[in-house]
Amino acid sequence: MSERHSARVLLTGDSMITRRVTRRLDPAVQRLVDLVQGADLAFTNLEVLPNDFRGFPIQESGGTHLAARSWVLDDLLDFGFTLFACANNHSLDYGIEGLLAAIEELEARQITFAGIGPNLERARAPAYLEYRSGIAALIACASTFATGQQAAAQRPDLPGRPGLNPLRVETTYEVTARQLAALREIAEALGLEQQRLERIQLGFAFPPSDSAVFPFLEARFRPAERPAVRTVPVRHDLDAILAWTRDARCRADLVIVSIHAHEQGATKEEPAEFLMTFARSAIDAGADVVVGHGPHLLRGMELYRGKPIFYSLGNFIAQNELVEFLPADAYERFRADPTMTPSQVFLHRNENERKSFPADRRYWQTVVPICEFEGNELRGIELWPVSLGFGQPVYRRGQPRLADGDEAREILERFATLSRPFGTVIRIEHDCGYVGDSASM
Repeated sequence: MSERHSARVLLTGDSMITRRVTRRLDPAVQRLVDLVQGADLAFTNLEVLPNDFRGFPIQESGGTHLAARSWVLDDLLDFGFTLFACANNHSLDYGIEGLLAAIEELEARQITFAGIGPNLERARAPAYLEYRSGIAALIACASTFATGQQAAAQRPDLPGRPGLNPLRVETTYEVTARQLAALREIAEALGLEQQRLERIQLGFAFPPSDSAVFPFLEARFRPAERPAVRTVPVRHDLDAILAWTRDARCRADLVIVSIHAHEQGATKEEPAEFLMTFARSAIDAGADVVVGHGPHLLRGMELYRGKPIFYSLGNFIAQNELVEFLPADAYERFRADPTMTPSQVFLHRNENERKSFPADRRYWQTVVPICEFEGNELRGIELWPVSLGFGQPVYRRGQPRLADGDEAREILERFATLSRPFGTVIRIEHDCGYVGDSASM
């Protein structure tokens, strides 16, 4: 029988890093660095391309074209991070060439990363890392990305396509019978239904597998008693990711599954239906932790079969407004004068910080969980509140530091409120939150 392992697993959300964050170490930053470096495993979502702006900017980015100098990886390594998820809606902001340049920089530093690759098989595969008393596996995927950014499989006669590990989502809008009849009438009056049937006849489209579903303007509608938005993972993607999760379970002491998902439930702070299905299925398949990120703010956490699911850990580093260069398509998208500098473009986009991210405190607060494992058993979770400097000048905010006092309690109480619907109870003591027995460790 193998020796029983233990591990402290630290998790963060999105690292949109474009400047150094470890060089200006005030005490609150240093305490956070000490926490990260003291963990056996430290995870972050790398939501920037460390490609030195190599490649060609694509038209449809994930919001802001997020590229940076490759030395941001060195800064994250200095911070203490050891596991990097790379599947997100910015993975191909600079096309395939930009993605391959980022992979080259990651591999040159022997960084353990997952979620992207030269083909689908490599993008889906787990990455492994040895730590103090065991081996960890990381699987990373994304549900939010533009069409064509997902990796494609190899064939005997052709190579696959570089890209990210996709978890595609099937969305169905449930409407009343009267509303559905109105949609049908509109589709027929505009000739859209006739065009849809012609595409099926030509072999370029297929009828829905559910005969009750009516396709309209590239969306799916189904009759129901009351309107609702229903989402489910695409079965092929789900099965493939779960197969790798089961494989990782056979090869590692700890299995971490990461998902980048912007999709929401009734509010931005509530996870979409498919995300809960996916996370619980990953635990069933052998994952020890599921860590979500994407909406740039906190969502609640759940304990499912004794294993933690974090539906979103928000931002950990938020320096996207300090990106050095923006392509012409960004100027066009934000309706910005081409003569503007990048700083002026961002001020134009957020109306001099009266809206968007700079105007909402939730995007500048997060928690950093540390999950304590003994073998595969979760003993408890510490939740450290982190502030990113809401209200500070753009060149100062975005760098994480441990929160204390009133702000620490504010962050922890909000996270406790978000987690309560999942049955999770969080104790708050001395500027830290606890789940399970962490406070007694």
